[in-house]
Amino acid sequence: AGKYDEVMSLLGASYFRVIGKGQVYGLSGRGMAIDTTSVGKEEFPNFREYWIQRPGPNDKQLVIYALLDSPSATGAYQFILQPGSDAVLDVQANIVMRQDVATLGIAPLTSMFLYGPNQRWPEFLRNFRPAIHDSNGLAIHAGNDEWIWRPLNNPKGAVAVSTFQVDNPRGFGLLQRGHAFQDFQDLKDRYDLRPSAWIEPQGNWGKGKVTLMEIPTADETNDNIVAFWNPDTPARKGQTMQFAYRMHWTMDEPALHAQNNAWVRQTFQTEGERYQPNLIRQSDGTTALMVDFVGPALASLPAGTALETQLSGNANAEILESNLLRNDAMKGWRLSLRVKVKDPAQVTELRAALTQGGKPLSETWSFQIPPLPAPAPAPAAAAARPSPVVS
Repeated sequence: AGKYDEVMSLLGASYFRVIGKGQVYGLSGRGMAIDTTSVGKEEFPNFREYWIQRPGPNDKQLVIYALLDSPSATGAYQFILQPGSDAVLDVQANIVMRQDVATLGIAPLTSMFLYGPNQRWPEFLRNFRPAIHDSNGLAIHAGNDEWIWRPLNNPKGAVAVSTFQVDNPRGFGLLQRGHAFQDFQDLKDRYDLRPSAWIEPQGNWGKGKVTLMEIPTADETNDNIVAFWNPDTPARKGQTMQFAYRMHWTMDEPALHAQNNAWVRQTFQTEGERYQPNLIRQSDGTTALMVDFVGPALASLPAGTALETQLSGNANAEILESNLLRNDAMKGWRLSLRVKVKDPAQVTELRAALTQGGKPLSETWSFQIPPLPAPAPAPAAAAARPSPVVS
């Protein structure tokens, strides 16, 4: 009462951000992404004009129309905004292609991930904050009812692009799982109050893939994460397309899941170690991972229940050890892994899910250890150094 709260910001190109009650601005939505994963070729469409429908005295929603303009495409957009504890934004996009486009991104999201417990580079270890990110994972609800959780990375050296074949997606989004203040310890930027954005497609979108792009960054001011759905059918000049979807800007991520599901609460990565005969731990050159699964499907299990783990890795991962233990502190289960990365210069992929009687009980944890860049060559002698090149 007596306060005019901000609800939605539309500033720059086709970017927009939405917040619910008590939230602070975090990740962004975009009208469209064009050739985002093509180095040096990305096109940034603009919302050139907006029209706002004057709401009636008793209306609980705001209707906004936007005209999208770009060399390769144009579009008419309708946004229906419903403020609340969680804000809901219904999007209707009518798109006409002006040119052929190699990679068309539908319902794109842009966020930031600097570091978290699943990946902390040495240069961030002196920072007092345990984590700095607007989002910490990509969640996907595939058309075949599989749930996937991909923790985000801040890769070293090179841009990383991952794709997930998802036909007729039921939902996907960049989520901020975990909103406890102690997870971030930041009084200024309040990463604990930044919402997740979950996209719920309306109708059948057909065959396509969810694409995740991770860009190296040394600073939290840079948005370095992009996710979108890309149809398998190429976007051709003269083609008309329509997409409708609902966006949930929420801090209640568990509400996105069904009651018979479980999900990953957190992932920890650290140095692998073994107990010596004197019980002192000693690093052994491996990578250790701990994955906490929680959710109603686990909390309701009686004591003594036996669960299994579906576990796999790519050719660069050698899984030396795995243990699954009940985590009573979270009313869930913890999976612990010890993995040998065969070639640190190559990408390492791991997947895990909890099962009972051979049936999936949780989402699939899809984890990537990004490759380390090749070490820089030793500097030449001072007298032999070439003059700097300025461009």
